[in-house]
Amino acid sequence: MGHREKMKDDEPRKSDQPSGVTRRDFMKISGIGVAVPLVLGPSTVQAAGEEVAVYGPGKVPIALMVNGKKLTAELEPRVTLLDALRDSFNLTGAKRVCDRGVCGACTVLLDGKPVYACALLAIDAQGKKITTIEGLAEDDALTPVMQAFVDNDAQQCGFCTPGFVVATTHFLQQHPDATEEDIRRGLSGNYCRCGTYKGIRAVALAAKPSAANRGNEIESAVLAGMTKGGVL
Repeated sequence: MGHREKMKDDEPRKSDQPSGVTRRDFMKISGIGVAVPLVLGPSTVQAAGEEVAVYGPGKVPIALMVNGKKLTAELEPRVTLLDALRDSFNLTGAKRVCDRGVCGACTVLLDGKPVYACALLAIDAQGKKITTIEGLAEDDALTPVMQAFVDNDAQQCGFCTPGFVVATTHFLQQHPDATEEDIRRGLSGNYCRCGTYKGIRAVALAAKPSAANRGNEIESAVLAGMTKGGVL
């Protein structure tokens, strides 16, 4: 009673030969199986009836036209224009502050229009003209906007300043006769956490082309008067 015959299924099962694949090996193989289709997939896909190029996930050659020069690098498609400028091309004027396309510290010009470099992929900036704050000055001379920032003490920590200089330069080119209210609204896409907005508005007013022209007219009139008076 209580005794039963040992069944064949009770015997521990033994493989004829060991598989030689450990759990770690299996996970590696599984990972490769998932990744291979991404690498070996088609170079284009159909989207909205058009063929769209597919890049990555590894590095691909990228060429950017920055400040009038062609710059090339091998970058992953996920790299932003900001990271490419700073990490690959050593153009560190544009600053990474929010990294969310909110504060404007990374503002650059793309085909003449201000954009947040942290919100744009470098691969999507190919074929466009990119201008950073390094490309605004000529022969290391300060532009009128840059000089106005110095004269009006319109910076403290300086992290937002490059973005403000680029944004202000573009704004004044488009609105040479802007009022103080126009300036406040026009530069609202850039934040200064130190609160130097009063100085920045003074910069824009001082650097307006119309203000510069009036200054030149006054200087010419003064020189003309001095000449007539026999001073010169």
